[in-house]
Amino acid sequence: MKDKLLDSAQQWELLDESGHVPAAPSYTALLQHADAQDLSRDVLRLTADFARSPHSTTRAGSAVLAHLATAASMSSHAAPHFTETAESALSLPRSSHPTDRHYLKNRMVIDHASARAFLRRTSESLRDAAKELDDHLGFHRFLSTLTPRETPASPPPKPSGRHR
Repeated sequence: MKDKLLDSAQQWELLDESGHVPAAPSYTALLQHADAQDLSRDVLRLTADFARSPHSTTRAGSAVLAHLATAASMSSHAAPHFTETAESALSLPRSSHPTDRHYLKNRMVIDHASARAFLRRTSESLRDAAKELDDHLGFHRFLSTLTPRETPASPPPKPSGRHR
């Protein structure tokens, strides 16, 4: 999921090769970026599932849950920004005043960049959660490889009641 979010953040681009907003950005293509809503739902579901697990109550589990909560929050912010970008693209052809067009283009770029940044931050939070969990599991694997210490010698037999 972390890689999928990062790939989306990198692939969903607004600017052309020269770094400018295209003259006629595709509303349909931009609206497809709102698929970030599905990604957000997946992150939220993962977070809720982990929160319900008994693992979330441990110290390491709390740290993992904190990263997952951040990821859920960040991912939920991405989709509205992508939708705002698409709305601005739809409004561009209808704007006749150059100042309005300039404002809409700037708004598109800012909203799109914000959405991509939210996806990147979501991916980073998921990466941090996975690392925290992996470190915790690695520690347990390490502990299980240690050879058990010899059991202490059995205690001496109790004196019988016949000798005083």
